[in-house]
Amino acid sequence: MTDLTPPQLETTKLKTKLSHVELAQKIYKACHLTGNFKLRSGQTSHEYFDKYRFEAKPELLWEVALHMKSLIPQDTEVLAGLEMGGIPVATALSLVTGLPVAFIRKEAKNYGTCLFAEGVNLQNKKICIIEDVITSGGQVILSAQDLKSLNCTILKVLCVINRGGLDAEQKLLEKGLSMSSVFLRSDFP
Repeated sequence: MTDLTPPQLETTKLKTKLSHVELAQKIYKACHLTGNFKLRSGQTSHEYFDKYRFEAKPELLWEVALHMKSLIPQDTEVLAGLEMGGIPVATALSLVTGLPVAFIRKEAKNYGTCLFAEGVNLQNKKICIIEDVITSGGQVILSAQDLKSLNCTILKVLCVINRGGLDAEQKLLEKGLSMSSVFLRSDFP
């Protein structure tokens, strides 16, 4: 068994090992599947992009966090990871930056604390919403409304992959949400 040492929280010493292009290639290689897949729309495809595959690989998730950390606004007090794919990304970013993280459910659970946000208290905080892939921005908009009910100031929405392009960005802007991403759909084959 190998000794594992946790990553250093001194963010100034953290450097990416992979270039933007190299990381895109590795994510694509890990996530692009061929076969027969039923899509959410009900259609069938011979190709599928399984985003959870890059999130399940520590070396890729770590690199994503290193590439993403510079996009976090300076005044951010809490990272808000959206269920489900935004949670591992936000956790990795928390390790890279030292910022606390909250885990945002699509809806409040109906037992225990009955909260939609778990982890750090978000009341009156300046937050950055974290998502893995944004296509239309619909869930981000719904979660942002919930977060605003806690008097959060949403400084930025960050995602790993903006699959929706300018349409997604425009939809979020119309709701007062600014978005940045590490990758666009066009960064992948």
